Amino acid sequence: MILSEKENTILKDLQTQEKVCMEHYNLCASAAKDGCLKDLFTQIAKDEQDHYHFLGQLIDGDMPSYKSADSAASKASSYQPKAAYGAGADQKDKQHDALLCSDSIGNEKMVSSDYNTNVFQFGNSEVRKLLNHIQTEEQEHAEMIYKYKQANSMA
Repeated sequence: MILSEKENTILKDLQTQEKVCMEHYNLCASAAKDGCLKDLFTQIAKDEQDHYHFLGQLIDGDMPSYKSADSAASKASSYQPKAAYGAGADQKDKQHDALLCSDSIGNEKMVSSDYNTNVFQFGNSEVRKLLNHIQTEEQEHAEMIYKYKQANSMA
C-alpha cells in the first residue's frame, strides 16, 4: 500500500499519541489504589499498544489484521465493574482514583476527536475502516472508565 507524505505524517502523529496513551495508562495502572481499576488501566494500555502497532504496520505499507468494531463494542457493553469504594472506604484513595479516571476520560475524548478529524484525510477505505475501529475503541475505553466511576459513585 502506498500512502502520501501527508497520510504518513498523520499516521506518525497518531502513533506518537498512542505511545503517550500507552505510557499514560501504564502510569495510571501503577498509581491506581483499587486493584480492579489497575486491571482496567492495564487492559487499556494493551489496547493502546495494539493501536501503536497497527499504525506502525500502516506506516510500513502493510494493512494490519484486527478484530471488527463489534468486538470492541461488546467489550465495553459487557464491562460491569463492581464497587470498590463503599461507605467505609478511604476517601483519599477514592478521590485519587477518581482523578485518574477523569483525566483518562479527557484523554480519550481528545484522542477520539483526533481520529475523527484525521480519518477524512485518507483515500484508502481499508485504512479509514482501521482508523474508525481505533476511534471506536478509544470511545469504548472512555465508556468503561465512566462505568467504573458510576459503580464507585465518582460520576
